[in-house]
Amino acid sequence: MTQYRTSPLSAALARLARRYAGPGVRAVARVRDVAASARRVLVFLPVVLLGNARADEAPELPSRDKLHLFLLAGQSNMAGRGEVEARDKEPIPQVLALDAAGKWVRARDPIHWDKPSAGVGLARSFAIEYLKRHPGVTVGFIPAACGGSPISTWAPGQYFDQTHSHPYDDALARTRRALEFGTLRGILWHQGESDSTPELAPHYEAALTTLIGRLRGELGAQRVPLVIGQLGQFAAVPWNDPTRAVDTAHRQVAASVPLAAFVSSDGLTSNPDNIHFNAASLREFGRRYAAAFSVLEKKASAANRRAATGTRAARVH
Repeated sequence: MTQYRTSPLSAALARLARRYAGPGVRAVARVRDVAASARRVLVFLPVVLLGNARADEAPELPSRDKLHLFLLAGQSNMAGRGEVEARDKEPIPQVLALDAAGKWVRARDPIHWDKPSAGVGLARSFAIEYLKRHPGVTVGFIPAACGGSPISTWAPGQYFDQTHSHPYDDALARTRRALEFGTLRGILWHQGESDSTPELAPHYEAALTTLIGRLRGELGAQRVPLVIGQLGQFAAVPWNDPTRAVDTAHRQVAASVPLAAFVSSDGLTSNPDNIHFNAASLREFGRRYAAAFSVLEKKASAANRRAATGTRAARVH
């Protein structure tokens, strides 16, 4: 790094010159001082910019089998609306996310970009727990949630004007892009607030069942676990009959669809809007998702072993 030194004699002479010089000379001296300061800033500026560039440069990817992918789908509570703090901007080793341009970046909150209100979500706390059970791998998130989206927009060709996107088609495309680099290990779903109406709630269970089957089929992911999160239970906004119907649908789908689980939102609290979970609750929700996923993962592993045993037995006969 360049050092700037001035001898004591030179500094003393400069002070005397400025003291006894006329206004014009003093003005010139001030200009020279400003210029010198500017030169020092320009020397340091490339170093600062280079440091920032290195911090945000494209991360090195592991081998395909070591990049474990998770699709984040649903609406705003999956995208995350928690208040972002400094710690949420700190990268977590071995946790990446696919950005809006389809590039891998460090997974800093907000991971989603569906709306300007995107904030802290449940993904990072999920990843921390997952990595405890899977040391040596890298988690790669595929953000696809769209705030406000009803389940009807999670179908091929459907456009959602609030986010100027095609929720299902975009999620599929992003997942296929991510699959070039890793393997899909799970689908995390939180959605249903927009369907908690007398008109939509009665059709929700069938729509969610269809969506899961279609998504798994298109991605060749029949044995990929899926976790469904419960809607917020906020005292200021008591549930009505349609909300209870959507909750029942979540539970029934988790019980009937293979390798699916339901995660409770008991005790979690909201932002002041009484619509979205706050940051602390979303971090806790992520840990709950991870615990449920761990159980599903064991079930999937057992199912795969049984399938492999059956295949070997068939070959023998």
